[in-house]
Amino acid sequence: MKNRGTWLLALGAAVLAALVLSGIAPYDRATWWMEVAPVLIAAPILAATYERFPLTTLLYVLVALHAFVLILGGAYTYARVPFGFWLQDLFSLSRNPYDKIGHFMQGFVPAMVAREILIRAGHIARGRMANFLAICVALAVSSVYELIEWWAALALGQGAEQFLGTQGDPWDTQSDMFMALLGASVALLSLARLHDRQMRRFVN
Repeated sequence: MKNRGTWLLALGAAVLAALVLSGIAPYDRATWWMEVAPVLIAAPILAATYERFPLTTLLYVLVALHAFVLILGGAYTYARVPFGFWLQDLFSLSRNPYDKIGHFMQGFVPAMVAREILIRAGHIARGRMANFLAICVALAVSSVYELIEWWAALALGQGAEQFLGTQGDPWDTQSDMFMALLGASVALLSLARLHDRQMRRFVN
């Protein structure tokens, strides 16, 4: 891609602007911090490793999209995101489904990140095993996140309700992990070939 560096810089600036705007007056400040924490952690890592281990353009775009999902959820809390209410009305759902979009992305993006690192670092060749391990990593990320939600609930009690976003669903944890599995599977089925083409730029 021509002017890749400029384009990625603009993408990063857009994520930063969204982050700043979301933090001006979020619905719940503590929830905002917890929801955007992955963005605050990932952004410096991506910046620091750009020269030594630049990722494919596809992956940077996916990470940015995931960041936008997290930032929007942090600004409103997942149960109150307007786009989720629109989906709820459109499909006559019993709850705001925006948190399921978040968990879908929680599988979609980590699977692609894991796939790229595993292949480009030479740990495994392209193929079914690489995809299988990428799904395993995505599910591991999802399970760790569910543990964090559990710890937050224990530490904050009722104050964790905005972060958990269960909306009274007793099977929320299981459905969250299923959405991550679905996201990882969709990512690999739809983007593996494009991903391989872009990785050839870096892998001999």
